[in-house]
Amino acid sequence: MSTKTRIRKSVWIDRAPARTPQPKLVGETTADLAVIGGGYTGLWTALHAAERHPDWRIVLLEGATIGHAASGRNGGFVDPSLTHGLSNGVERWPDEVRELNRLGDENFAGMRDDIKRHGIDCDWREEGILNFARTEWEAEWLREGAEEAAKYGQHVEFYDRDRVGEVTASPAFIAALRVEEQATVDPYRLAVGLFDACRELGVEVYEHSVVKRVTNGGDAVRIQTADGEVRAARVALATNVYPALLPRLKFATVPVYDYALATEPLSDAQLKAIGWTGGEGCADAGNQFHYFRKTEDNRILWGGYDAIYHFGSRRSEALTQREETFAKLERNFFETYPQLKGVEFTHQWGGMIDTSTRFCLKAGLAGRGRIAYALGYTGLGVASTRFGADAMLDLLEGEPTERTESALVRGGMLPFPPEPVRAMGINFTRWSMAAEDRTGRRNLWLRTMDALGLGFDS
Repeated sequence: MSTKTRIRKSVWIDRAPARTPQPKLVGETTADLAVIGGGYTGLWTALHAAERHPDWRIVLLEGATIGHAASGRNGGFVDPSLTHGLSNGVERWPDEVRELNRLGDENFAGMRDDIKRHGIDCDWREEGILNFARTEWEAEWLREGAEEAAKYGQHVEFYDRDRVGEVTASPAFIAALRVEEQATVDPYRLAVGLFDACRELGVEVYEHSVVKRVTNGGDAVRIQTADGEVRAARVALATNVYPALLPRLKFATVPVYDYALATEPLSDAQLKAIGWTGGEGCADAGNQFHYFRKTEDNRILWGGYDAIYHFGSRRSEALTQREETFAKLERNFFETYPQLKGVEFTHQWGGMIDTSTRFCLKAGLAGRGRIAYALGYTGLGVASTRFGADAMLDLLEGEPTERTESALVRGGMLPFPPEPVRAMGINFTRWSMAAEDRTGRRNLWLRTMDALGLGFDS
């Protein structure tokens, strides 16, 4: 492992221009809509609410700073899927999956249009994604995925052992699957761009304003912070992985810690040596998978593999630095690309993912129709948070739409059990998934979880 000092911060946040901080909420105010959370879900909600209702007073409360958490630390993969991949959608909602795919495609196109219309400079690139197999069973999983995708009209291309050299020079990979309908972005610049668009439309944004309580009563919902209060006609909860402000959501998600590294900028010759001259996003096909991609200045972001749960759903910024995982990621990187031996990693960071038992978003309504929520994206929220935001607004407006009638709103989501069963179940599931990666065989525990529609993912 390199002895050079690394920057312990997301490469996206570290490289971004400084932005003017927003004030803390102090005193009392009112709002037609209060949005709690300044990540993607909250920002999309505030932006679209301001466009739908220019006369509304909209207040957004963020506990730290805009985009500081998952929205500024993720890999920047923009997947149109609302169901965390086609297979999960087919398994859970076979009768609705085509409709959910269509809604996902429309949401993806709408996201592209919003970014263009608001002039958000976030390095949007639509160059697809490559999923790589390291073993014969992973190659078979990709082949099956290609057949399933073709059945549902998706554009994919499978590369077997004889052709995989067309898309990589890594000795670790024996097959690949290219999926065309995918994009990548600079995730933090996307968050900041959405914030700028919100401010241009008059949204009031308060940072460092942690919400302590949400109380529904009388003619408004009271939202209390340490130094202020908002009385709102409607509330959109966009706190995702952070502690639930509604009792019913207490066990809806658990925080899973994900980690990433970023290399120094690479030369064209170095990228050519590993057979990576395009702008695709990439990932492994295994349960314990790496995700990797280039940045605008030709670094390689290399993340994933370890998905760490801490007993009691512990949440702490201290847990975002885990040297054991960073060492494992570095080792795996050089096993995958030995041609890059000697390349330095300049950044290391981690963050929380809001994992749910069904692996994808759930939106709903509470507080006698005054409080909406969307959560549970399970690591695939760059695009689907936009859908979750629109679903919340639809619910608060009280008119049925295709979004509110979809399984993502109507369908239930089984909660995680209390401790210690929660930690035991999650960790045994992780162990079982790693065993499947090594052997290609799914054990009795995983088959039972499949039958119950349960699981663990990141």
